[in-house]
Amino acid sequence: MSEVYAARRTRLREYCNAGGSAAALVSRPANVRYLAGAAPHGAVLLLGKTEDLLVCAGPTADRPTQERPDEALRVQTLPGVGGGDPAVAAVGLAAGQGADSLAVEEHHLTVARHRALGSVAPGLRLANLGGAVEQLRVVKDEEEISCLRIGAEITDQALGELLESILVGRTERHLALELERRLVDHGADGPAFPTSVGTGPNAGRPGHRPTDRRVEEGDFLSVCLGATYRGYRCEIGRTFVIGTAPADWQIELYDLVFAAQRAGRESLVPGAACRDVDRAARQVLDSAGYTEGLTALTGHGVGLEIDEDPQLSPAAMGKLDACVPVTVEPGVHLPGRGGVRIDDTLVVRPEADGGPELLTITTKELLAL
Repeated sequence: MSEVYAARRTRLREYCNAGGSAAALVSRPANVRYLAGAAPHGAVLLLGKTEDLLVCAGPTADRPTQERPDEALRVQTLPGVGGGDPAVAAVGLAAGQGADSLAVEEHHLTVARHRALGSVAPGLRLANLGGAVEQLRVVKDEEEISCLRIGAEITDQALGELLESILVGRTERHLALELERRLVDHGADGPAFPTSVGTGPNAGRPGHRPTDRRVEEGDFLSVCLGATYRGYRCEIGRTFVIGTAPADWQIELYDLVFAAQRAGRESLVPGAACRDVDRAARQVLDSAGYTEGLTALTGHGVGLEIDEDPQLSPAAMGKLDACVPVTVEPGVHLPGRGGVRIDDTLVVRPEADGGPELLTITTKELLAL
């Protein structure tokens, strides 16, 4: 992986040099990890004029042995308890290397921290790096996709085991905690995001936080979870019916959301406009009169963060590239009744390679549990 990290840093350095900056300071944790490998909490990466450095606030011995920074990087540990702010120290190091300009991630810095950086070396011009690293992260290499694939397998396994247990009478909160425990039991670093479990009128509600409501016969049960594996995060969402055969309205709503999700999945081709993927799924639901109950977007990129570019929304700009992992997650929530959400993680692939690669494979059949 050392060569991979070095190539990523080279691409960023070329971008900075083209913009007139001799060095760059990367502080956003996911971006540091992308360029430097696993790093201690709070570490920053300095792409220096003469040397690249990973600057840390304190001892790094508590890192998991299987996850370490790129061996090609020198780690600069600040002295003393706490060690101070690594970003501030990195500015001084950049000036010491003779840099006259430094690109920083302004979108990740507070105003106070930006001022502190400027005060360390007044002669050093601070420029805005913007979302350059985030853009580099959009297209994944096969090693990254492999991590997502393993995370998806762990997520499918955890969800599958839960579906084999007795659910009636258990609370949303209990089910969410059990799912997160199962993710870790099967090898995940942890959950990719707070697990959502919604029952009855809570089912299908976007971003629902589990409550103490208990699962009842006839409920819709919606679950949204994901595993983090070696830093990479995936997502799956499924909706089921509890205990009895689904009611007619539940079947109708489920079939409609399933059709919308399928339309979105089938639109995932290299070169497709992001807004067209959203439109493909959304128009299925719009045409059935569910405009008011729709989510704000159909999907989004995933990777080192659970919500990355590209965004699959009505106002999205840009087109999809091959090897971009995204979610497709349309849903409808009917206040007081519940709703349906179906969510998969897929990788955009050309038709010659079989089309979009589905990573989350738990059945999308409407099961009565």
